[in-house]
Amino acid sequence: MQNKNQYSRRQFLSLTKNGFGGLALYSLLAAAGCTTNELTGKGFTDFGRKIPMYPAKAKSVIFLYMDGGVSQVDSFDPKPRLIKENGLNPYEKFKVDATQFNNIGKILKSPWDFKQYGDSGMWMSDLFPHIATCVDDIAMVRSMVSDFPEHTNANYFLHTGHGLQGRPSMGAWMNYGLGSDNDDLPGYMVIDGGLIPPGGLDNFKSGFLPASYQASILRAGNTPLANVNPTEINPALQAQKLRLAKKMDASLLGKLGESDQVNAAIKNYELAFRMQASVPELTEVTGESDLTKRLYGFDSDDKHTRGYAAQCLLARRMVERGVRFIELTCPNVGVDRWDQHNNLRDGHMRNAHAVDQPVAGLIKDLKQRGLLDSTLIVFAGEFGRTPFAQGKNGRDHNPSAFSIWLAGAGIQGGTVYGQTDEYGYRVIDKPTTIHDLHATMLHLMGVQHEQLTFRFSGRDIRLTDVHGEVIKGILA
Repeated sequence: MQNKNQYSRRQFLSLTKNGFGGLALYSLLAAAGCTTNELTGKGFTDFGRKIPMYPAKAKSVIFLYMDGGVSQVDSFDPKPRLIKENGLNPYEKFKVDATQFNNIGKILKSPWDFKQYGDSGMWMSDLFPHIATCVDDIAMVRSMVSDFPEHTNANYFLHTGHGLQGRPSMGAWMNYGLGSDNDDLPGYMVIDGGLIPPGGLDNFKSGFLPASYQASILRAGNTPLANVNPTEINPALQAQKLRLAKKMDASLLGKLGESDQVNAAIKNYELAFRMQASVPELTEVTGESDLTKRLYGFDSDDKHTRGYAAQCLLARRMVERGVRFIELTCPNVGVDRWDQHNNLRDGHMRNAHAVDQPVAGLIKDLKQRGLLDSTLIVFAGEFGRTPFAQGKNGRDHNPSAFSIWLAGAGIQGGTVYGQTDEYGYRVIDKPTTIHDLHATMLHLMGVQHEQLTFRFSGRDIRLTDVHGEVIKGILA
């Protein structure tokens, strides 16, 4: 009679088929940087560095997330007609759509003046005097549209290409498709400015992709990451515990077979161990020159400018270390993001003052270091705002027209793409969708957006769903 703790030869082979031999192969292939394309000629792999489908313009993306909805008619899309018709009834001038709060006021001119800058003569408002000095490196898209007028759904749409939670973020897709160029840092990192956007951390998650592709969230400061400092006094003891955990995980894999969850856990443990050495070095900026720090705004009287300056400098240091996708969130300036339903002047001024100099400093610093040619910068929120007031001095949400800009790798600086009507209310030329933005970002990273897919729920799903066209008019 067979002992209940014994296994037949067939059972033993079945249990160990994904054991140490598979782990050894996994390690060898990862070290070699192999991809599924190289092995089988199809798809992407879940390990090691990936290679682009074709020569990439960009190696990294810095996504400057302007949470709340920057007003296009107060920043990047001047509309003289608003000055001429300030205070008039919008219903007598154009068709007015229902808005989020439907508190429709009078036509409202911008509190800021617009001027032309650079050799390109691009228009920009007094909100961004520092970014205005970089216009010849910027491609302005004035014809963005969104499918959603409410923050949570619009944020999911901006980040995942889908209006409901549960889909992978664009950073997770790029991490999945291309991997990281640094074995000791995650491929997708979010620098927390102090505000969690509507929709929460699901904006940065991996959705149905393996968990190892979701964002790692850091803060710019002395404690960038929880538990980044080892709690074990003796490094040898910590290493011993990690070896035990790895042995137990390998045993579990042998019993379960291939498991994305267990594989992701193993990778995350190992990466976390390596990050205890790499993250403190990454966030240590004492070696940066005073000139560099002043460029970003470290000497500003505004603590929010200093905070965002630290975020932007940290983003540059991540680029230098091969992090694939970096996202910066808004600082908490004491008002509700860029979401000014009232007191537009004060709220937008505070937000702009916090980010203007650091963003311009980031562009100039990358450029002088020769990194802007391989780094794509995207400045975008989830929608725009109305050309008429909400109440007396605010603006409501407007998904029918807003502006974003891109700079750096593969971008034709000094370019203006698309056009809105005389009020900045609706797009009348070259409407551009979030799917188009995603397709363009992937294109510049060397990935054909229609081919970056993941099999889930019975079909091959991609970031751009069944949509998306590369915005060729802004490419160099």
